[in-house]
Amino acid sequence: MDAVRVALLREVLAGTEWIQATRRFAGSLRAAVGSHGGGLLLVGSATYEPWHLAAHLDDEAAWSGLPELSPTLVRHRVPGGAPSHLGVGLGRLAAAGRGETLLVVAPGQPGAGLLERVHDARRNGATVLALDGGDRDLHALAHDALTALPAPQPAPPEGAGGTSPDLDLDTVQHLVSAAAGENSLPAPRRRRRFLDRLARLADELTAGPPHHW
Repeated sequence: MDAVRVALLREVLAGTEWIQATRRFAGSLRAAVGSHGGGLLLVGSATYEPWHLAAHLDDEAAWSGLPELSPTLVRHRVPGGAPSHLGVGLGRLAAAGRGETLLVVAPGQPGAGLLERVHDARRNGATVLALDGGDRDLHALAHDALTALPAPQPAPPEGAGGTSPDLDLDTVQHLVSAAAGENSLPAPRRRRRFLDRLARLADELTAGPPHHW
């Protein structure tokens, strides 16, 4: 999801609690990695690996000039021959401690094994954040948590009550990662690249149909 689409999504969600909630959580993430300086570990559940969030945070780290936002993806299963940046297994959580931030993304139940490792990381001094489907045990371990639906849901009927529609976890991750990068001023060169990219996206969206010769 690019910057233009995130902006459109925010426009749709204007007046709901999601804009404030995702920016608040992004602020917690940025504050944790910025003040502690020990690195960001990103881990999912055994059935959900947060590839897209890892990629978006890596992009935001580059565009915003905040390298500490670039995460280390911790995997439940590491295939043989995986490159070093994709070869970090759960054993890394055993070494997590003071100064490090652990972001757990789990749309369903995280599982007892992961919860035990998260508990150990927090006990050793790591800051724990969670994006999840509302698991109580994970929330009890997290210093800050944000709950979303595990999968896209049908839109409520027109005229239904409530000002904050349910959002799926993938959408919330896009909003959080974008806010994490925007909450700081980009480095000059990175900012120029970002503005150029935004201009190209705007041109593509407003361009007429291609000519056929």
